[in-house]
Amino acid sequence: MTWSPLASGLLTGKYNEGVPETSRAAMKGSTWLKDRLHTDEVKKQFSQIKELLLLADRQNCTAAQLAIAWCLRSEGVSSVLLGVSNTEQLLENLGSLRVLSLMTPPLIAQMDLLLGNKPQGGKKEART
Repeated sequence: MTWSPLASGLLTGKYNEGVPETSRAAMKGSTWLKDRLHTDEVKKQFSQIKELLLLADRQNCTAAQLAIAWCLRSEGVSSVLLGVSNTEQLLENLGSLRVLSLMTPPLIAQMDLLLGNKPQGGKKEART
């Protein structure tokens, strides 16, 4: 099972220019997320996200749709939990089902290389 396939909203692009007032990171009690946005790990992830955006654009989909489709096509993943706040987000996430047919072995390999978090040693390893 995959939890937070959109990296707490990072793959939606909402945090590219800071923390929007209406985002989860701006909510009371979510300082953990707001603080996380300023870590070196997330800065590295923003670089990866830029590459993922280009890859998604070539597939005519969003980075969120590509990421969810990648999770669904990954060995060892039987389900993906989606957390949406509104109908628009739900519809975008469901668009990943259209992207599944685009998930060829070369594209999956390219994403594995870009993200650098392919499980090593078997299907039961966790991805972070």
